[in-house]
Amino acid sequence: MNTEEILTLATGIVSSWDWATEISRPNPKQLDVKVKSLTELIPIVVGLRVKRLGHLSAIVCSDLGPEAKEMELLYFFCPGDAVISLRVRVARENAVLPSLCEVIPGAESFERELHEMFGIEITGLHTPDRLYLPDDWPDGVYPMRKDFDPKMLAAH
Repeated sequence: MNTEEILTLATGIVSSWDWATEISRPNPKQLDVKVKSLTELIPIVVGLRVKRLGHLSAIVCSDLGPEAKEMELLYFFCPGDAVISLRVRVARENAVLPSLCEVIPGAESFERELHEMFGIEITGLHTPDRLYLPDDWPDGVYPMRKDFDPKMLAAH
């Protein structure tokens, strides 16, 4: 399949959840999907995987700040030279996401990083151990959040 065929097929898959998604094409090789309902994330990922529409290349998080009270996560799938991004927003406090590990075992390292750096609880995560931070890092201190202050470490 060429890039256009891949993105057309992906659009058809995510469009079946049209009440739960918003779709755009920011450039000819990219499909951007805003997943409005967190419960639809895994079914959409399964749909992409069943049709073999790329591998999960990254999960990234953007802390929108304390005033926004949200974080946005982007799941990037790359079939060939196309990019399919799934965007989902979660509450900043007590954020919870379902793990993709049952569908994509390689998602575990990305999810562990989300938990460790942003404090997002990942339900169904097989190995919740730390990846990057030292064992004596204080609980509840998340270094990638916008309101992180290194001086908080001195208090612990």
